[in-house]
Amino acid sequence: MLTDTTRAWLDSALTEAATGTSAWEPSFVAAGRHCGPAHADEVRTRLLRAAGAGPDTLTRLYHHGTAAERRAVLLALPALVTGPEALPLVEDALRTHDTTLLAAALGPYAATHLTPHAWRHAVLKCLFTAVPVTAVAGLAERAAGDTELARMLTDHAAERTAAGRPVPADLSRVLALTAPAEES
Repeated sequence: MLTDTTRAWLDSALTEAATGTSAWEPSFVAAGRHCGPAHADEVRTRLLRAAGAGPDTLTRLYHHGTAAERRAVLLALPALVTGPEALPLVEDALRTHDTTLLAAALGPYAATHLTPHAWRHAVLKCLFTAVPVTAVAGLAERAAGDTELARMLTDHAAERTAAGRPVPADLSRVLALTAPAEES
């Protein structure tokens, strides 16, 4: 819950963001200090939406931001970018080992814009890094009937088993989603 002081700060920051200038960007950076870590993602995404931040602004904030600021940019993508222009940000996040960035990168924007090859590898990375596959937007729809994903998952499970390592619990769930749809 935000305090009255925090709410006043947020209202001012949102008003400034709506002006169309970059004067709001320091508020984007300071959101965690003013609103606390529990509210920082929501506050930052609200600022990005209020500013109508486009791909250039999002890219600059992402590349100059902390992990928390990058996460907010990734979370805001579906509301701000309709085309694939921000895909390099998602791809960058998928190369990290920061599980919070991985989870944020696999939201609705990635579900719409990642190529099948990149999406499959992202799902596999979730399994490697213990990011719950519930973070993967559109998982059931994209996995349905995906024989290549099924092959990758089966190979991964066999490698883990052969090495005497546990198979991630989410693997069987995703593998079940790859089954071809039954005809009625």
